Amino acid sequence: MSEYFLTTENLTKTYGKKTVVKNVNLHIKRGAIYGLIGRNGAGKTTIMKMITGVAIPSDGVFRYEGLECSLKDAFEHVGALIESPAVYYDITAYDNLRIKALAYGVDNSKERIDELLAIVGLTDVNKKKVGKFSLGMKQRLGIAMALVANPDFLVLDEPINGLDPQGIVEIRELLIKLNKENGITILISSHILEELSKFATDYAIIEEGEIIEESTREELNRKCTSRIIIESNELSRVAPVIEEIGIRNYSIINSNTLEIYERTDELSLVNTELVKAGISIESISVKKQDLEEYFLEVIKKH
Repeated sequence: MSEYFLTTENLTKTYGKKTVVKNVNLHIKRGAIYGLIGRNGAGKTTIMKMITGVAIPSDGVFRYEGLECSLKDAFEHVGALIESPAVYYDITAYDNLRIKALAYGVDNSKERIDELLAIVGLTDVNKKKVGKFSLGMKQRLGIAMALVANPDFLVLDEPINGLDPQGIVEIRELLIKLNKENGITILISSHILEELSKFATDYAIIEEGEIIEESTREELNRKCTSRIIIESNELSRVAPVIEEIGIRNYSIINSNTLEIYERTDELSLVNTELVKAGISIESISVKKQDLEEYFLEVIKKH
């Protein structure tokens, strides 16, 4: 079985003469919480619409490699909340869920509907009309609606947008629970990298319809930790010197740049040893970024 649940290959969407998604390649692992990060209008929603069958790609393909069935049948294993929840506001959450279950031809028993309400934390409001729900409650109901058919894959478009801090925490805890306890693979879009970093396992950064970086949580954290940056046209001589003083956690970024990820408070020692070795150094500095700064820098370079 492939380690990936969903992959896309040069996925592209054009409306008229405007290309809103261009040659997108995603690799979503089974069991992942995959964060699609980008500014408003970057193309996140369009990608989600294509992989859920709402929009037809202009070019490229996508495959649900984690499901042994046709693409048409694969959509039965996908739950989605794209843009605002499609609910009736003049009836209860219970009735909304039962109507959708009936429409999908899946279990609409009281036990199943009560289970869905319990999963999203709406058990105590099952008699309250949805029109009187808070934004956070509506988002949780939207997620419950996406769970009606017991999907393997959940696609959520900006589910924390506009929520207060408490609402954000509730949605985060719910998604972690669905992922860990129910084994659901999740794709979630947002423009708030700092929040997604608290629970996402993998990331893709999108700008102007193009994926400009795809990384794991570990790779992203490493890029955002404090590091000593050394620039030199004698890089081949730098590595042996820093290894001599016990530094092992470093990477050669390009032909002129090396980054050290440990002992970043020992800049003076590193500099002294390089000077003693007679190595020409163009620059040496310590850099620290938070996730939002990193996100903005990546986009700026694009």
